[in-house]
Amino acid sequence: MGKLPSVVAHRGASAVNPEHTLAAYQRAIEVGADALECDVRLTADGHLVCVHDRRIDRTSNGRGVLSTMRLEELESYDWGSWKHPWADLDEDAELPGLDVRKVLTLETLLATVRDAGRPVELAIETKHPTRYAGLVERRLIEALARYGWAHPKVGTESPVRVMSFSWLSLRRIRTAAPGLRTVLLMDRVPLRFRDGSLPTGVSCAGPSLEIVTAHPEYVDRAHKHGHQVHVWTVNAETDIGRCRELGVDAVITDRPDVAVRVLGMDT
Repeated sequence: MGKLPSVVAHRGASAVNPEHTLAAYQRAIEVGADALECDVRLTADGHLVCVHDRRIDRTSNGRGVLSTMRLEELESYDWGSWKHPWADLDEDAELPGLDVRKVLTLETLLATVRDAGRPVELAIETKHPTRYAGLVERRLIEALARYGWAHPKVGTESPVRVMSFSWLSLRRIRTAAPGLRTVLLMDRVPLRFRDGSLPTGVSCAGPSLEIVTAHPEYVDRAHKHGHQVHVWTVNAETDIGRCRELGVDAVITDRPDVAVRVLGMDT
């Protein structure tokens, strides 16, 4: 059946730990995820932080629009208790205190990948629209460059790929860091790309699970154009198995432990 799909931990092991916390990513690494996925947003004072929503209300005990806040303010909020409101996070051995409460900067996540002790890839999603537009991509490339991951040498590949629903965002990445792989996320496939093609310079298709379930032939079409297929968000065991049968290249999942186990049954 060919190579197994790579397991990408969506916002970390987010079915168990609060999404985008260091604890969620540490758990994903421990259970054997091949890659970590995160969203990035820019603070008012220019820091990239791993947060999905435009507002901080859902995943913290603060309120307001993230892009209007400085990092110091974001660090004053609790980013973990919403997930396990009944738990004493500081005493629960499964949820290591500060790692599960604190807002996570991209810088910390990059260091975590570097120090993982084994090769771990990182899929970074840029969130648009945003008041900072292209500054997000510029800051992202600057951060990756500090780790030597923005401009891989010929014949090598960066462990980082950039994902977005915004083709404009991916075009900015391609212009500034042409060696980085990019993934065009899609909740519907535009008519002109239904043959499996992608915009110039995009490396991978990122269709939703709903797309590949309704149109399984899309996977082969993308492969025939030389593109990998990374599917989101794949949590049920039956869907993980189906993606394996279709030959997708990566499953993006909130349950990396389950995906590793299910895919391991095929080996």
